[in-house]
Amino acid sequence: MADFGGDTEAFRAEVRTWLDENFPEAFRRDPALQAPMAAGLADDEGPDFKAWKKAVGDKGWGTPTWPKEYGGGGLSRAEARILHEEMARVGARNPIGGMGVMMFGPTLIEYGSEELKRQHLPGIIKGEVRWCQGYSEPGAGSDLAGLQTRAEDKGDHWLVNGSKIWTSGANFADRCFCLVRTDTSKKHEGISFLLIDMTAPGVETRPIQLINGTSPFCETFFTDVKVPKDQLWGPLNGGWTIAKRLLQHERDNISAGLGGGNIGQATPLPTVIEAARDYVGVNETGRLADADLRRRITDHLMEARAFQLTVRRAADEAKSNQGPSAVTSIMKYAGAKVAQDRNELLVEAMGHQGFGWEGDGYSTPEITAFRTMLRSKANSIEGGTSEINLNVVSKRVLGLPDPK
Repeated sequence: MADFGGDTEAFRAEVRTWLDENFPEAFRRDPALQAPMAAGLADDEGPDFKAWKKAVGDKGWGTPTWPKEYGGGGLSRAEARILHEEMARVGARNPIGGMGVMMFGPTLIEYGSEELKRQHLPGIIKGEVRWCQGYSEPGAGSDLAGLQTRAEDKGDHWLVNGSKIWTSGANFADRCFCLVRTDTSKKHEGISFLLIDMTAPGVETRPIQLINGTSPFCETFFTDVKVPKDQLWGPLNGGWTIAKRLLQHERDNISAGLGGGNIGQATPLPTVIEAARDYVGVNETGRLADADLRRRITDHLMEARAFQLTVRRAADEAKSNQGPSAVTSIMKYAGAKVAQDRNELLVEAMGHQGFGWEGDGYSTPEITAFRTMLRSKANSIEGGTSEINLNVVSKRVLGLPDPK
């Protein structure tokens, strides 16, 4: 992009002109149309969304601060903030996302070879390649370093055998950033990172149905999967360092999403206050009739607002300190609690109408609220359990000794 020499208003004018030319009119009239597609919940993106994603991807503005040499926006923090403001003004969602943007891409920029960056970053930036994460295994969840998926050196390729579980979006992914064991004599020092083609022979995925009826996670099986030698990410047996850094990016992004409401819902949900007013009602003074529920909603709203402000401050600190730190574990823990409290209060406010699974007696938002509440139970598990995150905080943030 042009160098505006600090003239942010010139950049703001450029963004507005570009949005006028590229943001679909249908989305301007009804911004909610973007939600299921931006969240990956729609099978068919539709021509408007495809055109919007291509425009954003070609401009690099889906990843506004990523290096321009790989296709990113190359924007400064101030310019990225203006872009966010102007997109919000017209109701535009960023159509470029997923694990490639949230976790893999930022870590690849930091730890990847030039060859791997040029090979994999453009597809992420343009929204053309979907990635999934090969971390947890049936016997290696909280103790991730106990993973047993093997990668054997066969001279001109790696041969991978094993399985992963809770692999989000694996059935739709094109590629997987995967932790594998390349040395059985050591634990943490025997782990390497491979980038695996999910269409390769021997890769199988089986969606897992959750309590809310959706299947966002999969079991993933690798049977004699051949991986080119040049798809080793980082040093041999040095994958654990990269894995920890990637987890910081994951927790940072998860916590930011958890604190902002039910983002990405195909069906918009009312706020807790809206639901309480509509279902519980107000007294003669205009206050929520149920005093106890009123108090608990107030407590939740204060915690949620404090969390949002802390996330914003942590994000600014992360940018100035070259990326997220172990503090992301605090944010992930707190964000999970805020999200679960919000969804439980929403269902409680709806009363018996908040427990609808299906049927004509319940509206779509009521059914969605109940299923969202059930889904939110996983917030304290995914991206590192709350217990593990508290351990990280005690050791790496507070510097407390191990219990004896």
